[in-house]
Amino acid sequence: MDQKDLQDKIIANYQRDEKMMILVFAQWCINRDLNPEEVYLRAYPAQSKNPALKEAIELTVPKEEAGEIRNETLLGVLSLFGNDDLAFVVSEEMQKRK
Repeated sequence: MDQKDLQDKIIANYQRDEKMMILVFAQWCINRDLNPEEVYLRAYPAQSKNPALKEAIELTVPKEEAGEIRNETLLGVLSLFGNDDLAFVVSEEMQKRK
């Protein structure tokens, strides 16, 4: 595998993992009766049109069909991608529910 192929594979893996992170976030919101787009916009007000988030929302299932996503799991996934602003807003939502 040459350098270009390796770089392409790394980028593809990162993009796949990033989509999974967004799906975990969206499902966590659905499981807690939160609108993922509204929560996301609080963290990133300039990104009102996020195609990856819209795609992830389409892949979510009703909370009755979903498995539990622990708060710590979501925060860990967000931190892996350096998504600190969204983690902060998510933490605020967690505090509201205590």
